[in-house]
Amino acid sequence: MELYIPSFRYEESELERGYTVFKIEVLMSGRKHVVEKRYSEFHALHKKLKRFIRTPEIPSKHVRNWVPKVLEQRRQGLEMYLQTIILENEDLPKIFLDFLNVRHVPSLPKAESYGSFDETESEESSKLSHQPVLLFLRDPYVLPTANDDFPNVVIEGVLHGIFYPHLLPR
Repeated sequence: MELYIPSFRYEESELERGYTVFKIEVLMSGRKHVVEKRYSEFHALHKKLKRFIRTPEIPSKHVRNWVPKVLEQRRQGLEMYLQTIILENEDLPKIFLDFLNVRHVPSLPKAESYGSFDETESEESSKLSHQPVLLFLRDPYVLPTANDDFPNVVIEGVLHGIFYPHLLPR
């Protein structure tokens, strides 16, 4: 898994003071998933994570939000914060995965843990040991976002095959 915070934007609200939203890109198994979070959500995550793992320093809570240079420093600091958590923790806490809208699937036992086994058991255990460990809560390929730059060729191909089968090469 790789994480980047490529950008941020200022969000104005009629109900409250304006705030900054950070765009988090999660790259996993060749797929990109985007999550947007406010600093307050990062801070809440940090407080929860401290109970389970050793956490890196999080950028200061008190900054002048309207200064672009300061916001860029905060963006870089938050990106480094997330990347450090991933690098220093083999098993990521569920709280962290929930924050990124990523689901944890418990890993299944490896073939070696079965001791001696015959060929059919070996086949079964090798299938079990190739289960995914992390999954997205939503499939970015099935539910593309409105701001995707590229068309979803898989969905377009399937729909074309269903609705226009007579146009397929034989």
